[in-house]
Amino acid sequence: MNSKGILRFLLIVCLFFVTTTSVDAQEERTQDEIDLERMQLYKDMDTVTQVPWHWLAAIDAYERGLNVARNDRDKPTGVISIYFSPRDWVGALNPDLEDTDADRISVFGGIGLDGDGDGQADRHNDADVLYTMARKLSTYGFDDENIRIALWDHYQRDQTVRIIHGHANVFEKFQTIALHDNAFPVPLHYNYSYRSTWGAKRGWGGRRIHEGTDIFAGYSTPVRATTYGTVELKGWNEYGGWRIGIRDLDNIYHYYAHLHGFAEDIEEGSIVTPGSVIGSVGSSGYGKPGTQGKFPPHLHYGIYRDNGYTEWSFDPYPKLRSWEQKERQKS
Repeated sequence: MNSKGILRFLLIVCLFFVTTTSVDAQEERTQDEIDLERMQLYKDMDTVTQVPWHWLAAIDAYERGLNVARNDRDKPTGVISIYFSPRDWVGALNPDLEDTDADRISVFGGIGLDGDGDGQADRHNDADVLYTMARKLSTYGFDDENIRIALWDHYQRDQTVRIIHGHANVFEKFQTIALHDNAFPVPLHYNYSYRSTWGAKRGWGGRRIHEGTDIFAGYSTPVRATTYGTVELKGWNEYGGWRIGIRDLDNIYHYYAHLHGFAEDIEEGSIVTPGSVIGSVGSSGYGKPGTQGKFPPHLHYGIYRDNGYTEWSFDPYPKLRSWEQKERQKS
C-alpha cells in the first residue's frame, strides 16, 4: 500500500468514529465538542488532499452563515455545513436526486465523492461533502491565489471570495476555530447609554431608516471590536464620518460610525479580537471629510447579514444587551 493509500485508510478509521454519532447526540453536545469534531475533519482532509485546513474551515463557516440567512436549501444533519445542490451532486441526467452510489454518480458526471471509503457519496455525510469540496479546490492548486480562483469559480461572487479569505486568515492566525467570544463596543466602566433605535426615521441626506443602535458616550471613549473578524473598511463616509467595517466569522458585517479617530494599528485587512480597541467615540459625519460636532458624541453601531447575494441591516440591540450582560457577569 502506498503512502496515499495509508493516509486514506487512516482517514477512514478516524471518520468511522466521527460519523457514528447520532443527530440526537449531536444536538446534546457542547460547542467545544462540536468544534473538536469539525477541527478533526478539517485536519484529516488537509492530510489527505493537501488543501490547507483553514481554507476548508473558512468555507464551512461561510456556508454556516448562509444557513442562518437563507431558507432555500437543506439544513445540515451533521457538523459540516457546505452545501451542494442535489442535481450537481448526482449528475445532470441522473434520474435519482437522492443517489448515493459513488460509481453511478461518477458515471452521470455528478460531483459527489466518497470521502470515507464506504462506496457511498452522500451529500448529507460530513466526510463525503468535505472531501468533495477539498478535491474540487485541489484541481486548481494549493496556494492562496489558486484557492481564491477555485472559490470564485464555485460561488461566482467576488464578495464571497473576500469573506471566505478573511475567515481563512483568522483561522490561520489563531490556529483554532473555537472563536466564539464577544465584547460590548465600549468598556463597561465608562459612562454610556443606549436604547433600541433601529428602524427610526432619519432625515439628513434624504428620508431613510436608522440602521443601527446609538451608544452615547463622551469624546474619545474607546470603541472596541465586538467579535473576532477582519477589517473590511476604514475611512470617511458622508453620513457616518470616520467609520470602520468589520466582518465576523458568521459573515455578519459590523459597522462603527461617527468615530473621533482610529487606533494606530487598525488598517483594512487587520484581524481583530473581541475587546480590542479599534477607535474612539466622536461626532464626525454629516458633511465633507473632517466635519465634526453636528450632533452629540456617540457611536453608531450597525450589523448587516450576508446571504450570498446581498446583505441587509438587522437590529443589533438584542445582541448588545446580551454581550453587555455576559461581560458584566464575568467582571
